[in-house]
Amino acid sequence: MQLVVGVADLKVSNQATDVLVTHALGSCIGVAIYDPVAKVGGILHYMLPESGLDPRKAQENPFMFADTGIPRLFRECYQLGAQKQRLRVKVAGGSQVLGGQEHFQIGRRNYAALRKIFLKNNVLVDTEDVGGVNARTLFLEVATGKVWVRIFGQNNREL
Repeated sequence: MQLVVGVADLKVSNQATDVLVTHALGSCIGVAIYDPVAKVGGILHYMLPESGLDPRKAQENPFMFADTGIPRLFRECYQLGAQKQRLRVKVAGGSQVLGGQEHFQIGRRNYAALRKIFLKNNVLVDTEDVGGVNARTLFLEVATGKVWVRIFGQNNREL
C-alpha cells in the first residue's frame, strides 16, 4: 500500500507491502532511513531547519523542523526494531525552487541543518540528491529498502 508522507509529516513502516512516498520536495528535505535486517523504514518531510524559529509550531508539529523531526524519525524506526548501526540513510530535496533567487536560501539552510545533526550524531548519508532548482518526489519501498527520486519530466533515479 502506498503511504503518502505529507509536508511537515513523517511515516514509518515494517509492512513489506508498503511504499512510502513524499511529494513536493522543493526547499524542503526528505530523509529516508531503512534497516535491511529489521525491514523497517521511514520518511520525514521537513520544511525548516530550526524549531527555535517558532517554538509553538514545533510543539504542535515537530516534523516541520529538522532539529525536532529527524530525531523523531530515528526513534520511531527504533521502536519498530531498527538499529542505528544498520540504518541506510538517503536524502533528497533542498532545492532553490526560485532558480537561486530565493532570498532566505531555505533549501541550503535545511541541508546544512541536516548535516549538522548527522555529524553530531555520527550518522552517515549513503546517497543524496540535493540542491538544484527542481522539486522532487521521494519513494521508499519497505520490502527491499530501495529508494528512488523522481524529478518532473525525468526518469526515476535510484538513490
